[in-house]
Amino acid sequence: MQIKNILIIRFRRVGDSVLSMALCHGLRQSFPDATIDFVINKGIHTLYVNHPDVDNVITFDDEENHNPVKYISKVWKTMHNKHYDIIIDMRGTIKTLWFSLFSLSTSYRIGTKKRYGKGILNYMVDNHNNMLSRVQQNNIFLEPLKKKFDIKASEKFSLYVSDEDRLNFRQYMQNQGIDFNKPVILCTPTARQEYKVWPKEYMKEILSKIIQKYNLQIIFNFSGETEKNCAIAYHKEMNDDSHIFTNIEAKSLTELCALTANCDFFFGNEGGPRHIAQALDIPSFAIFPPGIRKGLWLPKESIRFAGISTEDIMPVDEQDKKELTYEERMKLIDVSSVWKGFQNVFEQNINI
Repeated sequence: MQIKNILIIRFRRVGDSVLSMALCHGLRQSFPDATIDFVINKGIHTLYVNHPDVDNVITFDDEENHNPVKYISKVWKTMHNKHYDIIIDMRGTIKTLWFSLFSLSTSYRIGTKKRYGKGILNYMVDNHNNMLSRVQQNNIFLEPLKKKFDIKASEKFSLYVSDEDRLNFRQYMQNQGIDFNKPVILCTPTARQEYKVWPKEYMKEILSKIIQKYNLQIIFNFSGETEKNCAIAYHKEMNDDSHIFTNIEAKSLTELCALTANCDFFFGNEGGPRHIAQALDIPSFAIFPPGIRKGLWLPKESIRFAGISTEDIMPVDEQDKKELTYEERMKLIDVSSVWKGFQNVFEQNINI
């Protein structure tokens, strides 16, 4: 059987979609002549335009996602415009089953093992092993293909920035006061969801230590007015320290990639920007809040890509036994532990 067309259904947010590039890379290596189409939410699709492991990006905007008639109509049109030999439903919801339902002639309709998938998906996999990273869980979708094909699974997930975009943003950074003779750290002191943010006083103390010891430059990354205002408030509370920059703004994901590619290191709260940094091979150290398992979201933790979570300080079962509140669990990640972890990773990767 010749595989000509492959459809990957992902949706979701930046982090999930970035990590799914390992699956796309494995498919590209396994079926180099096939066309790979990637279904994603509009707004984050620019990350995958001209990506070597994706041929076509199929987007759904908020209106299409929330209007059943428009959603089903677009799914039907998508599935009738092209015959797919392989469908991999990474999202695994009742809504995403419509893709396979409209293409029952597809030989491989692969998805997560769930009761409502019976009769629509012909290959269902159990990929909920909590001992695996998200990348490893995603690669389980390839298992049904291994019986007939030489599958080259990969844990490599990458993003790409054009030379033009990188150089243009580098010039913008220089115009805003960045001196590329000194190290540049991209920092996320805030987060899209406030409860995931490490305590402000802790973060300010660490940033002060970093500046005092290394005399480098820190760019605060933010998304939207709320995060921007919070970042500016951080800066003011740190007496508008000249080592910190809040005047450099990435207004799109394309610009965020270009900004990240021009930095030497990433530090801050875990989230999409950290995934982007790892995909661009920028060394990083992230803080994982309670409930966000580091082993799941930080594939192949190493001296180059590392982080700290509450589990590193106290086992989850012990946290549960002590009936710690969310705030108490967050504060388990103390300043000294973060400082020790940061220094180790930073000094192993950055020449000072």
